[in-house]
Amino acid sequence: MPITAEEIKNKLQSPGDDLVFFVNGKKITEKNAEPEKTLLTYLRRNLGLTGTKLGCAEGGCGACTVMVSKYHPHQNRIIHYAVNACLAPLCSLHHCAVTTVEGIGSMASKLHPVQERIAKAHGSQCGFCTPGIVMSMYALLRNNPQPSMHDVQEAFQGNLCRCTGYRPILEGYRSFTKDGGCCGGKAQSNGCCMTNEHTQEHVNVSRTDIQTPCSIFSEYKHIFVLNYICALQSLSKQPQRELRFAGERVLWIQPCSLEELLELKATYPNAKLVVGNTEVGIEMKFKNLFYPVILAPAYIPELNIIQNTQDGIQVGASVTLTVLGDVLRAAVKKLPAHQTEVFKAVLEQLRWFAGQQIRNVAAVGGNIMTASPISDLNPVFMAASCKLTVMSKGEKRVIEMDGKFFPGYRKTILKPEEILLSIEIPYTRKGQYFSAFKQSPRKEDDIAIVTCGMNVFFKEQSNIVQSIRISYGGMAPVTVLATATCNRLLNRQWNEELLEEACTSLAEEMNLSPSAPGGMVTYRRTLTIKFMFLGVTVEDVRPEYTSATELFQLDSPSSVQLYQAVPPGYSDDVVGQPIMHLSALKQATGEAIYCDDIPCYENELHLALVTSTKAHALIKSIDTSDAMAVPGVVAFISAKDIPGSNMTGPVVYDETVFADDKVTCVGHIVGAIVADTQAHAQRAAKAVKISYEELQPVIVTIQDAIANKSFFQPVRSIERGDVAQGFKDSDHILHGEMHIGGQEQFYLETNCTLAVPRGEDGEMELFVSTQSASKTQALVAKALGVSANRVVCRVKRMGGGFGGKESRSTILSTVVAVAAHTVKRPVRCMLDRDEDMLVTGGRHPFFGHYKVGYMNNGRVMALEVTLYSNAGNSLDLSLSILERALFHMDNSYNIPNIRGTGYVCKTNLPSNSAFRGFGGPQGMMIAESWMSDVALSCGLPAEEVRRMNMYKEGDFTPFSQRLDNFTIDRCWEECMQLSDFNKRKDAVEQYNRQHRWTKRGLSIIPTKFGISFTAVFLNQAGALVLVYSDGSVLLTHGGTEMGQGLHTKMVQVASKTLGIPCSKIHITETSTNTVPNTSPTAASASSDLNGMAIYNACQTLLQRLQPYKDKNPKGCWEDWVKAAYFDRVHLSANGFYKTPDLGYDFETNSGRPFNYFSYGVAVSEVEIDCLTGSHKNLHTSIVMDVGKSLNPALDIGQVEGGFMQGLGLFTLEELRYSPDGYLYTRGPGMYKIPAFGDIPIELKVSLLRDAPNEKAIFSSKAVGEPPLFLAASVFYAIKDAITAARAESNLTGPFRLDSPATPERIRNACEDKFTKLCPPADPGTFIPWAVQV
Repeated sequence: MPITAEEIKNKLQSPGDDLVFFVNGKKITEKNAEPEKTLLTYLRRNLGLTGTKLGCAEGGCGACTVMVSKYHPHQNRIIHYAVNACLAPLCSLHHCAVTTVEGIGSMASKLHPVQERIAKAHGSQCGFCTPGIVMSMYALLRNNPQPSMHDVQEAFQGNLCRCTGYRPILEGYRSFTKDGGCCGGKAQSNGCCMTNEHTQEHVNVSRTDIQTPCSIFSEYKHIFVLNYICALQSLSKQPQRELRFAGERVLWIQPCSLEELLELKATYPNAKLVVGNTEVGIEMKFKNLFYPVILAPAYIPELNIIQNTQDGIQVGASVTLTVLGDVLRAAVKKLPAHQTEVFKAVLEQLRWFAGQQIRNVAAVGGNIMTASPISDLNPVFMAASCKLTVMSKGEKRVIEMDGKFFPGYRKTILKPEEILLSIEIPYTRKGQYFSAFKQSPRKEDDIAIVTCGMNVFFKEQSNIVQSIRISYGGMAPVTVLATATCNRLLNRQWNEELLEEACTSLAEEMNLSPSAPGGMVTYRRTLTIKFMFLGVTVEDVRPEYTSATELFQLDSPSSVQLYQAVPPGYSDDVVGQPIMHLSALKQATGEAIYCDDIPCYENELHLALVTSTKAHALIKSIDTSDAMAVPGVVAFISAKDIPGSNMTGPVVYDETVFADDKVTCVGHIVGAIVADTQAHAQRAAKAVKISYEELQPVIVTIQDAIANKSFFQPVRSIERGDVAQGFKDSDHILHGEMHIGGQEQFYLETNCTLAVPRGEDGEMELFVSTQSASKTQALVAKALGVSANRVVCRVKRMGGGFGGKESRSTILSTVVAVAAHTVKRPVRCMLDRDEDMLVTGGRHPFFGHYKVGYMNNGRVMALEVTLYSNAGNSLDLSLSILERALFHMDNSYNIPNIRGTGYVCKTNLPSNSAFRGFGGPQGMMIAESWMSDVALSCGLPAEEVRRMNMYKEGDFTPFSQRLDNFTIDRCWEECMQLSDFNKRKDAVEQYNRQHRWTKRGLSIIPTKFGISFTAVFLNQAGALVLVYSDGSVLLTHGGTEMGQGLHTKMVQVASKTLGIPCSKIHITETSTNTVPNTSPTAASASSDLNGMAIYNACQTLLQRLQPYKDKNPKGCWEDWVKAAYFDRVHLSANGFYKTPDLGYDFETNSGRPFNYFSYGVAVSEVEIDCLTGSHKNLHTSIVMDVGKSLNPALDIGQVEGGFMQGLGLFTLEELRYSPDGYLYTRGPGMYKIPAFGDIPIELKVSLLRDAPNEKAIFSSKAVGEPPLFLAASVFYAIKDAITAARAESNLTGPFRLDSPATPERIRNACEDKFTKLCPPADPGTFIPWAVQV
């Protein structure tokens, strides 16, 4: 009999079993295992092991990766595999061993080579992703001590990094592979990783500092592993029994036999079966679904069966996707090729199925029963007519996976009491062809847009179709069969005529409503046709068409990094040396402390935000009764609890800490719940009921704002020359438009604040992940109604910032501080990824309209450009961002007559804010759009038109600033040589002549980026240098460390200035009680400003020490310090610096907004698939002017990391909003940043030689933001390839391509006979699923 909800509640009162497992070799016995608790939460909160990080809570970023080891009874051995701790239920770990990053090595004992090499290869910047990457590599090596480079890349499919650009990580770990291992000290040139010698002036940075020989790993590995292997083997011999773990709301039952499972399913028919928790975990956390009973069948023998049958291979429903892949690979190797067509198709889908961590735990049965309409595997299983064995307590039946198996969205035909026992994947026969395809925005670890399985059987010795079955995912609420099309093709000869007819039929049959969930309707329809075209290769197909049938292959990347080495004889000068990030080793061992790693205070509480679900509405009432009834809830905090002012904002106070009577965006913070645990706080926050009165208009897009004249003031304009006359003098005039989408910062560490009330005089101490310690201090003080001297803000380090923590971090800090003040206890909040993406905004979307006048030879004579930015619901920093976009509207081109006007649009979206580049990339992107249009209109090579229009030394910008020390021409020439541009261009043209459905493109793009805050008062910095009597130095400055290596560079500056080793200097944190009134760490100017402040402070100290040096010239630093101390000399000094001669007036178009410019040039080559829109980044060469580099390793890291972030901006990352302003893309599941597989296959980076910059510390230049725009070279290489594709359809001249150049946009731009079969619906005739904001 099914059990009632009341009976389930009663069972939760009964004591559960003990959970026994191991963590880093130590046995843990948990007597009160909570089924809703994840391994990650247990590690961090219960065991204090904070090396494992929370990045997304959905298994999409890999920051939480750990290794799990367990005895596998069916394989009769201990198996080791990487898992996402954020999804792994604690209760699933009975008799397992968990290894975290702390367990493999530490600073105090010995680092594991895996930890050491990522650090010394410069593969750790902010370090938040590093422990997860370390553990993915460790798990790989534990199973495969000498992997191939392909194995390494596959192991990292589930890991993301936002800082490094991935290249140094792969280079560091290449040393473990069989084809890239250590030379054992035998190298004759470039030094060895053992000796770390340099014999060339130009060296490959990625290998300079790797010191550990590979042979150590195998010896070191076994010492630790033995700690728990014996224990696991011993536990495996204990008799199996049913386990029950009773939590607060959920009962977890792990049956040990099939009979027990069927009995339980009869008793609890609505119970969910969980093996990997990769779906149920997501549903419970993000979809507010609740399952009071969980059944865990992972260890039941019948569900883990793998056996060969007469017709195929039978696989138990609990078999993981990793094991399934191993089994099918072995079968493909062993069996005749004609028998394994389906197996190969499944393997092709598994190549791109999620990440390794997910595949290691996700069960094949779970994938089927989830019934996702965009499942990677279900279309394959359906097309193959796989047989499923299902069972209930009294019945066993075999059903075919056909068009009736999924009767509705997320539903199967199984009865509630039935379970899926196994699936039989069939052999194929001679004359049978099977294919599977998946198209997704990103190749690695991405959910599908459309998937397809195709099964064709030909009559013997012929090409006549005897039977055909085509199945699609992503084309309906369920996996569907293209029955009508298949029927039309029966008994027909398979040739081009049949393919043409099939495409027409599919276009009719696979129709979608223009409002269909997921959007991309035209694109999805054309994909169904592409997959048909790919299905079976026609033997007499034209040679240039064969590229349409090739599968995607991922090549191993190669790279070169060039920089100017410190000359011989200057080896003691640490400035200019490629030294490792000072925190890299700590980051690799998990010992680096981030905000949420601070141990919990004894009486600490946790906070969760309550946010608006409406974009524009009045708040009628807030009902907190259900929320306050959740166990552990202490208080609901809202506007009425604010002791000071509710008004806030970084520049003008046009925002509120809490919405008072009106909300102006989805995600507007209305209140907060404070509770004893994060889980209780989040559950209660979801229980708060808010009733609204909706208001009109709801302004979401830039076009909405233009129509409603919804703008912030003022409107900005820059003009030079006589624009009207310039147009008259031009041979031609063209008009164009471009939209540039926004971008989420996606720092791996989300916003986090810990507020500690000090109990007297209104004092409050804040530990915050922020780029703006002083602004946080000021706005918290304002909200609390106290002066700034009562609030201390401390920042140790951030797990990434990128501008996203410059101003928007304060919206959380003020809330947490008010809560801590109200409850008089420490309060902590680290936002979940979906909350962070919802409330904090991101890069401003831009829309540009331009009119260009130009001569026949491509010389641009006049330009009029109008820029619109989508600011969101408050001004924030949007005016300064728009101003910088206008300052960069020329990019690197000298336009004699130019006018730019900018509007800041006020919309009902969360306020957009700073992001690396700060408007510059948007302004330059539109510049390159009109430059591209001019080249296409003239029919001239784009590189010639760009070079012709480029600035020269001594020219003036539209804002009247002279260009001195202009190096872009040198960068251009060097980049042409480095990339072998002309030879590469010939090869591209030849490739395009030989291929119809894939095309290659090539582009060279320059950048000119102004360095300084455009708000003049921010161009200042302070420093405090303390010298202790033992000679050690404590350094404090106004900048914050977010991975860019600022602290490392500042230690180098102090080391050079004081003449002491870096080892004597330490930076502990940034805090407002040591250096006041600090500017945000932003605008790429932090090394310039803080470096000079430190230099000035050190000079003061040197002056004070000079008499003691003179008295004891043969003494050392410690002698002089001690002598000064005993002579009562002040051994601390403040330093201060302000950038001279800055200031610009928009009214008069005069002044000097920037101290200097950073320059760079990039060449990129890509290959696009004209039928799917996918692209491969084949080559990129970058030449960057960073002056005289303070640290080439860090600077190259910034160039590569910035480039990859730009690659995301321009080709991949797409924020998708509903017409009502709801953000769909709220995590790595739907929002895709570049992954390991997106880096260019060949990447060359060169820092320009002999280019000192007299305007910054030690002749260096800023490097954080300038390289990002160079990724536009990839965008315009894509556009070049599309131009070649369009030429095949006789389409020439300029065309609009908005950014990012997603597969959808690329495919739709490659107009051909297939796109004509799927015309888009007319705008205005339907409500779209998503809008371009």
